[in-house]
Amino acid sequence: MEVKPEIFAKNMEVSDRVEEYITKKAVKLGKFLSDIEDTRIDVAYIKSARSATDRYVAQITIRGKGYILRTEERADDLFSAFDTSLDKMLRQIERFKGKRSRGRSEKLSVPDEAEAAEHEEKETGPVIVRRKRFDLVPMSEQEAMDQMQLLGHEEFFIFYNADSSAINVLYKRNDGNYGLIETDIA
Repeated sequence: MEVKPEIFAKNMEVSDRVEEYITKKAVKLGKFLSDIEDTRIDVAYIKSARSATDRYVAQITIRGKGYILRTEERADDLFSAFDTSLDKMLRQIERFKGKRSRGRSEKLSVPDEAEAAEHEEKETGPVIVRRKRFDLVPMSEQEAMDQMQLLGHEEFFIFYNADSSAINVLYKRNDGNYGLIETDIA
């Protein structure tokens, strides 16, 4: 089933040519995953990027029945950023399908991971430069470990623990194992 992607732009206008290019390539994702409900493409121009090769950002988010997959890439032009993000998404879909077909987890769900913001030191000190909101999907600790690996997140993963009914933070330890921070409201 073909799902037309929603395209959102920040600090730039999306021309008809760019929209056609992105749409044409993004609808092909339906060939790899049949149960896609929503595809969102976010593109942005960052004038104050530290490097000219990081001025354009393309983020692809796919929502389906019981899962969310997301990739983000930066490049010196929008087409390169989008193509690289799309390639990364295709690899992520293959890993996801492999995990599903092996039966490790019947239902995988991946909330958008809150990424660590890059702090630029100013005279007043660090400031929040990026803010993200995402829905927490209930999952087990094992599912959270699987999702952390699937997304390629190396440091931490926030999730709603279905077993304890609490928000937990899963993190990778230096010895290669995982740690779990269990929260409680005081």
